Amino acid sequence: MTGLPAPTGTGWTRRWRVRALNRRFGLDRLLALGLLALAVTVYVAEPRPVEILRVKVFDLFQDIRPRAVTVRPVTIVDIDEDSLATLGQWPWPRNLLADLVEALFAAGAVVVAFDVVFPEPDRVNPATLSGMLQGLDSETRRRLLSLPSNDAVLADAIRGRRVVLGRVAQPVAGQDDAGPPLQRTIAVRRTADAPHPAAAAVGAPGLIRNIAVIEAAGAGHGFVSLYPETDGLVRRVPAVFAHDGELFPSLALEMLRLAFDRPVTVVTLDQAGLRRVDVAPGFSIPTDGHGRIWPYFSRLDPEKYVPAAAVLAGVADPAMLQGKIAVIGTSAFGLHDIRPTPVERSMPGVEVHAQIIENAATGMFLSRPNYMAGAEISLLLAGGLLLIWLVPKLGAGWTLMLFLLVAGGAGATAWGLFSQHRILFDASYAILAMLLLYTFLTYSGYTKEQVSRQRVRTAFQYYLSPAMVERLADDPSRLALGGETRTLTILFCDVRGFTSLSESYKDDPTGLTSLINRLLTPLTAVVLRRGGTVDKYMGDCIMAFWNAPLDDPQHARNACLAALEMQAVMAPLNRQFAAAAEAAGRPYAPMSVGVGVNSGTVVVGNMGSDQRFDYTVLGDDVNLASRLEGQSKAYGVGVIVGENTCDLAPDLAMLELDRIRVKGRREVVRIYTVLGDEAVTAGNAFAILAAAHARLLRAYRTRQWTEARAALVACRELVDGFDIAGLYDVYDRRIQAYEISPPPSEWDGVFEAETK
Repeated sequence: MTGLPAPTGTGWTRRWRVRALNRRFGLDRLLALGLLALAVTVYVAEPRPVEILRVKVFDLFQDIRPRAVTVRPVTIVDIDEDSLATLGQWPWPRNLLADLVEALFAAGAVVVAFDVVFPEPDRVNPATLSGMLQGLDSETRRRLLSLPSNDAVLADAIRGRRVVLGRVAQPVAGQDDAGPPLQRTIAVRRTADAPHPAAAAVGAPGLIRNIAVIEAAGAGHGFVSLYPETDGLVRRVPAVFAHDGELFPSLALEMLRLAFDRPVTVVTLDQAGLRRVDVAPGFSIPTDGHGRIWPYFSRLDPEKYVPAAAVLAGVADPAMLQGKIAVIGTSAFGLHDIRPTPVERSMPGVEVHAQIIENAATGMFLSRPNYMAGAEISLLLAGGLLLIWLVPKLGAGWTLMLFLLVAGGAGATAWGLFSQHRILFDASYAILAMLLLYTFLTYSGYTKEQVSRQRVRTAFQYYLSPAMVERLADDPSRLALGGETRTLTILFCDVRGFTSLSESYKDDPTGLTSLINRLLTPLTAVVLRRGGTVDKYMGDCIMAFWNAPLDDPQHARNACLAALEMQAVMAPLNRQFAAAAEAAGRPYAPMSVGVGVNSGTVVVGNMGSDQRFDYTVLGDDVNLASRLEGQSKAYGVGVIVGENTCDLAPDLAMLELDRIRVKGRREVVRIYTVLGDEAVTAGNAFAILAAAHARLLRAYRTRQWTEARAALVACRELVDGFDIAGLYDVYDRRIQAYEISPPPSEWDGVFEAETK
């Protein structure tokens, strides 16, 4: 041929690979994989919309089930509207605040904290007033100047007591941070691969402190800054702040430190950042990697508030203060310390600090462990890959249920982790991404559905009856390609006498082929009629199983009934073969079938190589079914079933044969034979035989040979119509042998099979 380029070169190779991928995975799957990769990339980049979606879901959880208030270790001394009306506008003179501190400790408070900062001297200090007021006589001015400043009065009230003063974080370094040396109450415990603490924590480049005289008097100092998030809500509160390369505590953390009378609070870091804060031995607060606490908010709780004016007037409920941490703050709107939270649109900032301590007291913090991001990506990848794999195979209807199940399960898991364990797991992004993948795959895979159905018809037309093939083609989701673990019932059927018969056909291979086809066809028809799947033919042996690929809740019953029908089929077949042999002048010996049936958990699916595979089963219970078929001749019965099968088909007429240890297995199994269906079970003849049979086994296993022989005689008289006479010949020989030579003392009635 001329004029055509040879199929060589890089371009051709690249096109061939693309076509090969398309044939192997499908273009829709390849595009869906690209969408999934994009979704993972967006998640890792975490743009603001993704973060807002996540925290809004967490807000919804808290709003649906806010924390129930069970303890109130903190009392908020509220600078409320009534107190302002009674004591005057804010800021109050600091000698008044000193009186408030004195009153709180006198009432039994263990720690007092200020959710306010005093960055400037009191505007009504006596010295300040002396300079402001005109017309004062010299004596009055002298007396004013001799009085201590209100700042000093407050400092004296604070000094030597467990009082925490506030600080405010500033975004710019150098703002109002002069004063006495900063008290360091944070100790750091870190692993070798952990980042520097100041690099991991929320930064406070600058800070606003109290004036020096007050600052120096405080036993503790904590940041009051709450750092609302981009939408203005307070969700996460820094437990520590980084300033000038060091870590410093928040107001709530410092209150806890003083309440426990600890010299320092220990912060733990690992490679992912900050992990937790240990206030005291056994008392830890979880944080995110940046050292932020995620409070579990309750609704606004008026019962933890006491007006500051009531404390000063001595009319506050003593139980509100005795043994409590008292934090002085404000709920007055005019003082601009009202914050929105996930459960309240207007919560005083001071209550946020109080709720953090409540969380700590009850261990009710929310947590978002570092591995949650990995779990959420895993959910996205697992759900996305599952949809990418199954939507083109199963179609839109069933995979919609799968998507709803996965989405519902993920949502329920997220809710369960929150409501039961207070762990924040975001399933919303993965659910939305999976919905996008589902929509794309459903739209692009519609035309491929018919091809998938035809492939199923082609693959299973030799395994199942035509009606079952059509059911499978109409609903491909019933088929699990590849291996899966299922509970099946397996049947082995072997033709006895066929080997001898086949010798007469040694010069007629075509006739032998025709004979085996005529033999296996009606036996196979029994399997298919009873809803079984033909696994394979091994010469004159048939292997079949039930409950795959289609579910069959009655798989054990159907397999047992199929075994009985196989026994019944042999009578007319023997008549046909005998007549044909007589016409051909060949000898003929009647054939029979031995059947072994067992149920158990096995692996079922398409197994083999890339070039050829079979839909088959593997497992120990498959081997046991084969061994039971081999023992049917030894026990003189046509059908032997395993104990699991007997348990799954309790309505069938079954008799226990023996307890046996088959060749190749160490475990003892109890084996049975099936004599009929439910109608036989209900009959009087079977009930009488079953009672005599039970007496035989009981006497045999307890070495009562005389009683066993008597029961054996009774059983022989009752076998009419039941294919079990050969079994009693077996027990007759055993009893006779044991009467002559009794079994050893350790004999447990188990028969050791020496052949397969």
